[in-house]
Amino acid sequence: MHGLPALGETGWVSLFDGRNLDNWTTIGDANWTVADGLLQADKGSQSYLVSKNNYSDFQLRAEFWVSGDANSGIFIRCTDPTKINGKNAYEVNIFDQRPDPSYGAGAIVNVAKVSPMPKAGGRWNTYEIMAKGPTFTVTLNGQRTVDNAQDNKFPSGRIALQYGAGVVKFRKVEIKPLQAD
Repeated sequence: MHGLPALGETGWVSLFDGRNLDNWTTIGDANWTVADGLLQADKGSQSYLVSKNNYSDFQLRAEFWVSGDANSGIFIRCTDPTKINGKNAYEVNIFDQRPDPSYGAGAIVNVAKVSPMPKAGGRWNTYEIMAKGPTFTVTLNGQRTVDNAQDNKFPSGRIALQYGAGVVKFRKVEIKPLQAD
């Protein structure tokens, strides 16, 4: 299955394994629940699940499903784990109806635009995100949407899953820390 580690692949750590939120801290009032192997939210205001650990250089894979009206994203290198936003983290966006689609689904907001913007709503998707030093690569469903974007504002931090609107589900979130060259 696409997005899963290959047999014998090592170094991957599950941040969400379909069973619990042990690796996360909740910020905000979204109704995050775990049921039938899925992590989901469909009510609340701007909210986040924030990883308990910091990460610098890594590969991250996440499988997600969102409704067409969803506003979500995966924030990486969040420097303040109590206040997540685009001023102290990188947002790999999941937002099909973003008013400015150049930073919609597949983009890193204010760092790397996407054109044309792929649509993520109404189906299962796989994000593959790599952050190594100041270089970022994003692949959505096998399509490279960000190719070696450069930015050095945030060298390390937490991972955060966002709920902003609509229905948001995750069924797998895993990370592989990378060694510095």
